[in-house]
Amino acid sequence: MVLFYVFTAVVIINCCYFLLFSKFSFLNPSKSLVQDIAPVSLLICAKNEIENLQKNIPLWQRQSYPNYEIILINDASFDDTLEVMEHFSEKDPRIKIVNVENNETFWASKKYALTLGIKRAKHQRMVFTDADCSPASDAWLSQMASHFSKDKQLILGYGAYEKRSGFLNKIIRFETVLTALQYFSYAKAGMPYMGVGRNLAYTSDLYYANNGFISHVKIPSGDDDLFVNEVATGANTTICFDEMAFTYSAPKNTWKEWMHQKRRHITTASYYKPKHKFLLGLFYLTGFLFWPLAVVALLINWKLALPIILARVGFQYLVFGKAAKKLKETDLIPILPLLDLFLVFLQLSIFISNSNSKPKRWK
Repeated sequence: MVLFYVFTAVVIINCCYFLLFSKFSFLNPSKSLVQDIAPVSLLICAKNEIENLQKNIPLWQRQSYPNYEIILINDASFDDTLEVMEHFSEKDPRIKIVNVENNETFWASKKYALTLGIKRAKHQRMVFTDADCSPASDAWLSQMASHFSKDKQLILGYGAYEKRSGFLNKIIRFETVLTALQYFSYAKAGMPYMGVGRNLAYTSDLYYANNGFISHVKIPSGDDDLFVNEVATGANTTICFDEMAFTYSAPKNTWKEWMHQKRRHITTASYYKPKHKFLLGLFYLTGFLFWPLAVVALLINWKLALPIILARVGFQYLVFGKAAKKLKETDLIPILPLLDLFLVFLQLSIFISNSNSKPKRWK
C-alpha cells in the first residue's frame, strides 16, 4: 500500500502543476493594449543561412509596424550569407548589417555576435528572432511591440514549428507546446523563468542593466533562456500569444538531430536559478513516475486506482487541450497520453546521455 500512497502523492503533485498551467490555458487574449508606436530594432543573428534569409527577409520587410530597423548579424558565416544581406540592404535603408568575425576569445559564440548587434541597434525596444523563423503575419512585429510599456520591458512570444507528417513532427510540436505552456504559465504566476530566441523582445535598458550575457557568456547556448532567467521578474515581464504574433520554424527531420538539439537545451537548463530547477525537475520527475506507478496501483487496487488515473488524465487533457487550441496545435490533443508517455522516456534518455557528454556550440 505504500506504493499506492506514493502514486496518490504523485498524482496530486501532477494536478497542482496542471492547476498552475491553467493560468495560461484559460487566459483570454488582451483586447485593450496601448498602441505605442515607439521605434523598434528587429535583430536577427544568422550563421550560414542563405536560403532562410532569402525567404524571410522580405517577410520582415513587410511588417506593418511604422518605424523599425532591421539589424542583420552575420555570425562568421563561411557561405554567402553576408552577400545575401548586402543585396537586401542595398535596396532598403532600414537594414543594417553587423559582420562578425571569429576571434580566439569568443570562438563560435552566438552571444558575442548578438552583443555586437545590440550595440549597433539605435532603438531602446528590441525584438529578436532567428534566421529560420517566419512571422505568422505582417502584424507580428506590431503585436510583439505593442506589449512594451513603462513597466513591461520583456515580452515572451511563441515560436512554433511547421506541421509535417510523421510521429517525430508531432513529438517536436508537443514538446514545444508543453514548454510554452510552462513558461507562459510561470510568467502569469509572477515567476518567469525562460523564453525562446525564436520570438522574444526586451529593452536595451534591461540588457545593459544586466551587463548583457556576461555572467554566462562562456556557455555556448542560453542567449535567450539564461538571459530571461536572470532578468525576468513578475513586474517587468509579459507574454504575447496572439496567433498573428507567432513565428514558425522548420523542425528537425531526424531523431538524431532533434535529440542533439534537446540535449543542448536541457544542458542549458542546469544553469537556471535553483527554485526554477527544482520546480521544473519536480514536474518532469512526477510526470515520469506517474506511468509506472499507475500500473502498480492498478495491480494493487484497480477499483480505487482507475478513477484517480482517469481524473488525472482528464485534468491534463483539459489544461493541455485549451493551450493547444490557443497555440493552433489541436491535432495533438487526441494522442496526448501517447505523446506524454513517449516524451517523458525520451527526456530520461537525454538526461542519461548528457551525464556522459554534453553538446557544444550553438550551430
